[in-house]
Amino acid sequence: MPVSPLLPGAEPFRHRGGPTGVLLVHGFTGSPQSLRPWAERLAAAGLTVSLPLLPGHGTRWQDMQVTRWEDWYAEVDRELRELADRCDQVFVCALSMGGALALHLAARHGPAVAGLVLVNPSVRSDNPASVLLPVLRHLLPSTRGVSGDIALEGAAEAGYDRTPLHAAWSLGRLWRTVQAELPEVRQPVLLLRSPQDHVVSPANSALVLARISSTDVAELLCERSFHVATLDHDAELIFEASLDFIRRLAPLATAEAVNHLG
Repeated sequence: MPVSPLLPGAEPFRHRGGPTGVLLVHGFTGSPQSLRPWAERLAAAGLTVSLPLLPGHGTRWQDMQVTRWEDWYAEVDRELRELADRCDQVFVCALSMGGALALHLAARHGPAVAGLVLVNPSVRSDNPASVLLPVLRHLLPSTRGVSGDIALEGAAEAGYDRTPLHAAWSLGRLWRTVQAELPEVRQPVLLLRSPQDHVVSPANSALVLARISSTDVAELLCERSFHVATLDHDAELIFEASLDFIRRLAPLATAEAVNHLG
């Protein structure tokens, strides 16, 4: 079976830095391209960084039809274990559906995840028609895509222009799994949310903040950005806030930055 070519910029990114690790997780029908500037900023600060490409993503939407949320999770689970073997502490930073996968990692791995940075996390359905997915996915292969919700003129996301319905149905199963285990999440959390998000409603972040058991929690607003805030006007806010969050919780990360500059 021929392998589909990658979309420009969709390749995974890895950087070997110091003993503090960061796993970045992209969103549904997206690719590492949406988080690449963030990953590069963390790497420049001396951190060990992993930004994998989730199965079925970064090529063509038809490739997602044969994947399920368990496939996407298996990839980030494997990356987390590799980082944990190499690093003293590992943080998980995520966008959209990546936030659901990050929360699942936190619930499953406990202290192996030192903290979470979630940007516009997606943990519930905002479309009433989603109740039809169990049947609709057998009748219709895809629907309109959700990629590219960015306010910044000239910015673009390397994602699919169609949403594969088999995968969308599986995403719903991931949401239900994560919702049930949110109380198991006890790690420090930094949540960044765009008030003008046309893909994920504010109810998603509200649900996360209401149900997690974390006591070290902060919420910041990305006032000038849409859903893909990591490529938008507030990207710098996300990059700097996440670095401050990691350095506060991982003293070695501050030393890494000094050594890197030195």
